[in-house]
Amino acid sequence: MYKLSAKDQALLDALRKNVSNIAVFYHQSHGYHWNVVGDDFQEYHALFETIYLDVYESLDPMAENCRKVGGLAPYKLQEFLDLSSIKEREVNEFDPKTLTEYLYEDNKAVLEDLIALFIIANEQNEQGVANFVAERIDMHNKWQWQLGASLGKVDVTEG
Repeated sequence: MYKLSAKDQALLDALRKNVSNIAVFYHQSHGYHWNVVGDDFQEYHALFETIYLDVYESLDPMAENCRKVGGLAPYKLQEFLDLSSIKEREVNEFDPKTLTEYLYEDNKAVLEDLIALFIIANEQNEQGVANFVAERIDMHNKWQWQLGASLGKVDVTEG
C-alpha cells in the first residue's frame, strides 16, 4: 500500500466506515429476520428479508471502492464493530415493533454516513463512488420510509 494524500485518506476512512455500517446493518436485519415473533410474523419476516438481501448486495461493491481508492476494506468482525456508527444492542423482545424501531434507528445512522460519504466523493470528483453511494442513499431512504410507515410514522424524518 502506498501513502494516501489527506483527501484520499478522508475518502477511504468514510468508505471504511460505510462498509462497516453496511456489514453491521446486514447482520442486524438478518438476525431480526430469523428471530422475529408475533401476530405479524410473516409480514416482518418478509420485510426484514427484503432489506437484508438488498443490503448484502451492496457490501461487496462498497468494499471494492475502498480498494479502488488505494486502501484496504475492513473484514474482521471486531473492525466492523469498531468502525460502525451502529452499535450492537441487547435485544430482549423480538416482537416486530421493537425490531422495526431498532432497524429504523440504525438505518438513520447508515443514511447519515452515506450522505457524508457522498459529499466527500463529490468534493474529490470521485463520480463512480458518488454514483454508487447516491443509489445506496436512495435505497436506504426507501427502507427508512417503509420502516417508518410500519411504525406509524407519517414524517419519516422524525426520530
